[in-house]
Amino acid sequence: MSKPIRLALTMGDPAGIGPEIIVKAAHQMRDLVQQGRVELQVFGCGAALQRATQLLQLDAAPLHMVDVGPVDGPMPVGQVSAAAGKWSYLAVERAVQRTQAGEIDAIVTAPLCKEALHLAGYPFEGHTEMLAHLTGMRDGVMMLAHGGMRVSHVSTHCPLSEVPKRLTPVRLRRVLDVTLNALRALGIENPRIAVAGLNPHAGEGGILGKEDGEIIAPIVAEYAAAGHAVTGPWAGDTVFIKLRAGQFDAVVAMFHDQGHIPVKLLGFSIDPATGAWNAVSGVNITLGLPILRTSVDHGTAFDIAGKGIASADSMVDAAQYAMTLVEGLRRTQPQPLETLA
Repeated sequence: MSKPIRLALTMGDPAGIGPEIIVKAAHQMRDLVQQGRVELQVFGCGAALQRATQLLQLDAAPLHMVDVGPVDGPMPVGQVSAAAGKWSYLAVERAVQRTQAGEIDAIVTAPLCKEALHLAGYPFEGHTEMLAHLTGMRDGVMMLAHGGMRVSHVSTHCPLSEVPKRLTPVRLRRVLDVTLNALRALGIENPRIAVAGLNPHAGEGGILGKEDGEIIAPIVAEYAAAGHAVTGPWAGDTVFIKLRAGQFDAVVAMFHDQGHIPVKLLGFSIDPATGAWNAVSGVNITLGLPILRTSVDHGTAFDIAGKGIASADSMVDAAQYAMTLVEGLRRTQPQPLETLA
C-alpha cells in the first residue's frame, strides 16, 4: 500500500467557522484515515479546536493538533480581532515550513479574515499572496474548481483598473503552464483549455479593446502551434457555458469576478423555501508554488460561527482534491515552468 498522504489543515480565522468545519471534515473522512490513505494535522489554535470538538460531539478521525501560539489578546467568536488574524498567519506560516521540510504533502486551508489579518500587521490580500510571500515566489496562480468547472485566473485581488496592466505575455504563459500541469496531475492526459477574453465579446475585433487581439491571441496561437489544445480568446459571457458542457477541461479567466462568479453560482446550494444557502462545494487551489495548497471556496461566516451549523462540504472537497493532486504528482513528473521569481 502507498504511504499515507499527509495533509496540514490550517484553521484560518479561529473566531470563524474554521474549527467547526475541520472537525466535521474529519468526521466525514474518518474511513480514509482508518484505511491509512490520509493523515490529518491541524495547525492553529488548540483551544478553538477543543471548543469546536465539544460543541459538535462527532465521531471524528484522529487529529494531530499543532498549536502555533501563544497569541495575546481577546478573540471573541464571530468577531474580527487582531489576535485571530495573528493565529491565522502563524498557522499558515508553520504549515508552509513543515511542507517545505518534507513533513507534509499538501496544505488545506480554512477561511481567514483579511481585515483581521491586516489588524495583526500582515498586509496580504489573501492566502494566495501570503503563500507566495512565505515560499519566496510571486507568481502563484489561483484555480477554482467545482466538478468539471475548473477556472484559473490571470489576476485576482486587485482593482479592475489594474487588470489590463497585469495581463502580460509572461503572466499568461505562466497561468497556462501551471494549469496544464495541474490538469495532467488530475488525470487529464491531453488538457483542453479555453482562454477567456478580457473585454466584452473578446474585444469585438478591436472595437471594444485591443488586449484580446494584441496580447491574448498571439499567446494562444503560440501554445496551439506547440501542440497544446489551447484556444481563444473566447467571449467571457459564453465560454463558461461551453466549459459546463464539457467542451473544455478548464478556462483561464482574466480577473477575479469573471472566474469566480460562474463557479460559485454552481457551487452554492440554496434552500428555495428560505433563500438561505445551506451547503457550498468547490475548491480554491494555489498553483505554481513549490508547495501544494487547496482551500475552501467560502469565507469565515462569522454570523454562524459557534452555532455548529456550518457545512464542511467545501473543506472535504478541498482535502479530497489535495489527495488527488498529490497522487497525480506522485505518478507524473510536472513539466518545467517559467518563473517570475
